[in-house]
Amino acid sequence: MLEALFTRIEDQREALVELTRELVQIPTINPPGDAYRACARVLGNRLGHSGFEVSYLRAEGALGDSERYPRINLIARYEGRATGPCVHFNGHLDVVEPGQGWSVNPFAGAVHHGRLYGRGACDMKGGIAAAVIALESIIAAGVRFEGALEFSGTVDEESGGYAGVAWLAGQGWFSPPRVDHVIIPEPLGVDRICIGHRGVWWAEIETWGRTAHGSMPFLGDCAIRHMGAVLNRLERHLLPRLATRQTAMPVVPREARRSTLNLNAIHGGLAEAHDGLPSPLVADRCRMVIDRRFLIEEDLAEVKAEITDLLEQLRHDRRGFDYRIREVMEVLPTMTPRDAPVVRAVGLAIERVLGRSPALVVSPGTYDQKHVQRIGRLEDCIAYGPGILELAHQPDEYVVIDDLVNAAKVMAAAALALLGVEA
Repeated sequence: MLEALFTRIEDQREALVELTRELVQIPTINPPGDAYRACARVLGNRLGHSGFEVSYLRAEGALGDSERYPRINLIARYEGRATGPCVHFNGHLDVVEPGQGWSVNPFAGAVHHGRLYGRGACDMKGGIAAAVIALESIIAAGVRFEGALEFSGTVDEESGGYAGVAWLAGQGWFSPPRVDHVIIPEPLGVDRICIGHRGVWWAEIETWGRTAHGSMPFLGDCAIRHMGAVLNRLERHLLPRLATRQTAMPVVPREARRSTLNLNAIHGGLAEAHDGLPSPLVADRCRMVIDRRFLIEEDLAEVKAEITDLLEQLRHDRRGFDYRIREVMEVLPTMTPRDAPVVRAVGLAIERVLGRSPALVVSPGTYDQKHVQRIGRLEDCIAYGPGILELAHQPDEYVVIDDLVNAAKVMAAAALALLGVEA
């Protein structure tokens, strides 16, 4: 049965490429959340023609949802001949902005030398297309099974997933017994299974000063200089300590097995949208957003205390220094057990399709597994999909077409195994 199914998927190679191209050509840029409805409809119409029951669910009232940018999520379900386990594939529809430095049109879906280029080709519209082709092929092959196959196309993963998987999980869409196994086709590599991710804490730090004429800065107090003192302490004291911490988690790339701190944004003085010559003012406010990625061996309270202790010490040491810190997001590290059913099923499928044992890895950044486990209380969840992790969010992002086909085969074989189908 599996060999016949693999042949069917091979025969769908061009359809897989065209579906990926069609998805890439829909610029679902987040923020602000463009074209979610259009992208969901393309997938919903296609799965509906294959016999799936399709629902479109708007996350009304959720963070980011508005009349101009409605957060539209798709759920498609195919019921088998009797009750049984549900295998769910989840993919996020949104992509980050293309940015500069592209040698091709980021939304054309150009194909060159066995690669399909475009924003989202790797992260993760290629993975979505592979999952859809895998599901369609199972149905078209007439495979009889007990249970259900399900697909969701969700929004806002790139900004935390709160109007997507988090909102759906809060409504019970990702909880047992409705769903038993979840595979998220994030681009971690066609021969790798991602069993979890590091933790994250985002916070906004604000320093204050007193405005004055720029020609007489001694009459004011510059908030930007105060923030510079924060940066100096981070560089001299915290960052060297973080670089010494190593995790036993199999994080990829290897450099991400350390604790890290990124400065996401910084702004002080005149309004960010200002054009033209500046006014001669001493800045009385400066804001910085930090992105702290921490390890499963670290305690979140201690992660936060390292920053607040540093700020408190500056308050003591530096004349006029004061600050406010606002927490933006926190997610604990997570790892699915290596012997979980979904890990075993995908691992055996990789061995069958690629002829080699898979590597078990952990993602440096979070993805929607956090909501499936934390809100949905469903532990049997992993990420598996085509694409090279380091290409995500880069100019000239691409996915290898052979990887799309092989990933679809792995997904199909794993789904049948999780449904208990003898193949």
